[in-house]
Amino acid sequence: MTFDHALIARCGAYCGVCSWKEPMNCPGCQAAQGDIFWGVCDVAKCSLDKDYAHCGECSDVPCGMLQATFDDPEHGDNGERLANLRAWERGEERYIAIGTFGDRKSGATGG
Repeated sequence: MTFDHALIARCGAYCGVCSWKEPMNCPGCQAAQGDIFWGVCDVAKCSLDKDYAHCGECSDVPCGMLQATFDDPEHGDNGERLANLRAWERGEERYIAIGTFGDRKSGATGG
């Protein structure tokens, strides 16, 4: 699976495997610049304001706003976003798909 830097979501998700990307004609977080198909993303706007490609570049990761995203009952995750952000900050070209952390099946990570 190819890793595309343009599809890195600022919050730590990877837009390349998002099930909403094609049906909603979403260009991905980087191209959308915080104005996502569902509305304004405060996490992306904060990253943009600080001139970061993603939140992993911020010394406050995970801040309260990002933690609230991680903990969201409907769209949260089990640590995948934070793991991705830390990997991306180290320059690693890989991701863990949201909802697969701890999944022992092959293919849980990409790139």
